[in-house]
Amino acid sequence: MTAPNKTPPGADPKQLERTGTVREIGSQAVWSLSSCKPGFGVDQLRDDNLETYWQSDGSQPHLVNIQFRRKTTVKTLCIYADYKSDESYTPSKISVRVGNNFHNLQEIRQLELVEPSGWIHVSLTDTHKKPIRTFMIQIAVLANHQNGRDTHMRQIKVYTPVEESSIGKFPRCTTIDFMMYRSIR
Repeated sequence: MTAPNKTPPGADPKQLERTGTVREIGSQAVWSLSSCKPGFGVDQLRDDNLETYWQSDGSQPHLVNIQFRRKTTVKTLCIYADYKSDESYTPSKISVRVGNNFHNLQEIRQLELVEPSGWIHVSLTDTHKKPIRTFMIQIAVLANHQNGRDTHMRQIKVYTPVEESSIGKFPRCTTIDFMMYRSIR
């Protein structure tokens, strides 16, 4: 059992993107849920709005499945949870599993969350500290705070490392003005 990488309060994953070392790849995946209440599904989980959330509707474990069309390098998973707003709906125990499909998933991280409030950064690395390569990620909510039955997750982001250009090394673009011109078209 490991603890998630703690970041300063309010550490937005978009700050990771601004460094130019990672990019969000969740839009390249097919997302599915084990269950959801009407109007509280994948769209709310991925809408970049911290006020909306996915709400499960069934028995535990509650599952979020993220499937890629090809084997994909994944470095970090960011989950937004808010105990103050969600109380017994807040996950307290999460399992992160990876594999080629539903039939060969293996747990690589299990997290114990104590009243989380903000972004939880989960590093997805192999035994050599390199980012994993996978077709599928599954996030399983095994338990909630106060023995809650259903769960709320407000946002999930998936990040891959940015590869260096084969043409040559370019300086990192860190401002919005520079980021508009960081690639050759």
